[in-house]
Parts: sequence; C-alpha cells; structure tokens
Amino acid sequence: MTFGQSISTCFSNFANFQGRARRSKFWWFFLFSSVILFVVQVLLAFAPDGFPDSTAFAVTASKIIGIVLLIPFYAVDARRLHDTGKSGWLQLLVLIPCAGAIILYVLWAQAGSEVDNQYGAPPA
Repeated sequence: MTFGQSISTCFSNFANFQGRARRSKFWWFFLFSSVILFVVQVLLAFAPDGFPDSTAFAVTASKIIGIVLLIPFYAVDARRLHDTGKSGWLQLLVLIPCAGAIILYVLWAQAGSEVDNQYGAPPA
C-alpha cells in the first residue's frame, strides 16, 4: 500500500474499528499524522508575536488538528491490532506510563496473521 492510498483509506474508514489493517497502512498513516502534527507545532512556534492572541490560536489549532487525526488513528490502530490477532482494546495500554507505549510499538510492528482470525480475513 502506498502513502496516498493509506491516508485515503484511513480517512474513508475513519470510524471503522472492525476488520484488519496491514503494517504498511498503519505505519504510513502514523507517519502522516506525526508529520502533520510536527509541521503545525513548528508553524505555530514561529507565529509572529504581533499575531492577535497567538497563544490561544496555537492551542485551538493544535486541538482541532489533533481531534481530526485522533479518531482515524484509533480506528486504524484497532484494525492493526486485530491483524495481529489482538483486541483493539489493547490501545488502552498507552495509559501505562512508558511501558504501555513500548508494548504498543512492539504489537504494531508484529507481522499480521496470513489466515482468517476472529476479526476477519487477511486484508488484501
């Protein structure tokens, strides 16, 4: 799956927590989300000081971008975990400081099963 296909698929299935997603789809969308959030933060950090209420604008813009990316990310995350045969609820591991994020990165990096599992057939 290419970068553009991944982003298109993730946004078109933005609230679909069913099914499975291959590593390429997940990691391309992860890269896209990270780059967008980084660029927004850099642009807001260099906003001119004369910009009216620049702090409030920066906070609001960051929150809006974050919310726009949040649901599609959680959806593709759940589908990625399903591809490895795990429950999407394992996303809650992120609530465990440090260790939770590390465990999720390991789960995301695992190869998906090539056979049907309880979450459906392998993605094409």
